[in-house]
Amino acid sequence: MPRNIEIKARIASVEALLPRARALADGEPELIEQDDTFFRVPQGRLKLREFCDGRAELIQYQRADEDKARASDYLVVPVPEAAALRQALARACGEHGRVRKRRWLLRAGPTRIHLDRVEGLGDFIELEVVLRPGQTDAEGQAVARELLAALGLAQAPLEAGAYRDLLAAQAPAGHSGPGSGAG
Repeated sequence: MPRNIEIKARIASVEALLPRARALADGEPELIEQDDTFFRVPQGRLKLREFCDGRAELIQYQRADEDKARASDYLVVPVPEAAALRQALARACGEHGRVRKRRWLLRAGPTRIHLDRVEGLGDFIELEVVLRPGQTDAEGQAVARELLAALGLAQAPLEAGAYRDLLAAQAPAGHSGPGSGAG
């Protein structure tokens, strides 16, 4: 199962950080519109990610909610009929929130740099260091911390939860509309 080390922090703005991220990246950023629907499951997290070009994928992952670089095990499955799958999963499991974002994706070696503008939350950076077979979590965490420092964010407060959790934390009690419990 693929494994990566993830780290997330709130940033002032995507536009302010993008030049520094470009300077460290292996190429130009790719802008991706994402709409993630989360479902209630007994273990880990399950989300259906839909892209504006019509593609979609089902992503199951397990990750601790800690405000540090942390390991994430994940499985990604391409989905040919996203609307039908969303309906089936909602009926079987129940929706657990929705997150819509614009993501500027850059790559620096084994690391995916995500500059995210999340609807209802603001701007964030998320680093995903993709681990090679046999590479330790500690090695991946060191790569993440070094890249964060190179971006001028060594002292930035880190976020522990997923965007879905952050949105849920700010939703008024009893709110169940779009985006509630999302992230």
